[in-house]
Amino acid sequence: MSTPPFLTLPGCVRALRLETARGAFAALEALPRTGAVRGTALLVPGFTGSKEDFIALLEPLATAGYRVLAVDQRGQYETGGPVDPAAYRIDELAGDVLALSAELAGDGPLHLLGHSFGGQVARQAVLAAADGRRELPWRSLTLLATGPGAIAPDEAARTRLLIDALGTMDLESIWQVMRRMDQDKGVPAPRPEISDFLHRRWLANVPQALVSMGGHLVAAPDLVAELAATGLPRLVVSGEQDYAWPVEEQSRMAERLAARQVVIAGAGHSPNAEQPAATAAALAEFWAD
Repeated sequence: MSTPPFLTLPGCVRALRLETARGAFAALEALPRTGAVRGTALLVPGFTGSKEDFIALLEPLATAGYRVLAVDQRGQYETGGPVDPAAYRIDELAGDVLALSAELAGDGPLHLLGHSFGGQVARQAVLAAADGRRELPWRSLTLLATGPGAIAPDEAARTRLLIDALGTMDLESIWQVMRRMDQDKGVPAPRPEISDFLHRRWLANVPQALVSMGGHLVAAPDLVAELAATGLPRLVVSGEQDYAWPVEEQSRMAERLAARQVVIAGAGHSPNAEQPAATAAALAEFWAD
């Protein structure tokens, strides 16, 4: 999961619930303090993530002239959702992105970004719009730390363990196990306020959403050719290392997509949280082009 570097909202950011035809979604909205708005960006978080994963991107992107909406997907943190596992199929989550995009379109260029699992949701939304023969509402798509198909074997094995645990354990018990595993590995603990947030966010997940999303990640199909055929301008952004999809695999995906690629120095699976200034600069440059 991504760990936000801070939680205090910058002055240009507000929390809200964005109403759509498919329900309301918790969001953080950033607006430029001065000057004309150059466009709008919709940011979709990954598995076990939330809108706060993008918190460090919001002010620099707003300073660059963009209105930015980071959302919690259905089943995540402050959006919530039903207990029906079918509600979290990839096509259902893609429908949510389409509904969110419909609310944001029409006020300048709209750019879509998905992080990790969120990238595959965003991809599915693009493919659904293209398959429906409708005009795409987005000016561009950014895949951030996202791969072409299923996650790497080691990460898939860990995800299957989580799925199995969700069948017999509650979220608090699983959290305690994960924390002990981190301690055994010598993973540094975040600052207390960040740890408290990560705990609260984990407990707010809908378990059925975790099972469905995790199941997709371990068996996701390769849809790169279909995405390339849409013609939508694409950017692939990764860190220098990535435990979910090897950077080399992401580079091959960028080549197949004929996409621009940016590798963020000093970052791993979450450049948005680990190197936000460089990530925001890469995004703003791409969107401006």
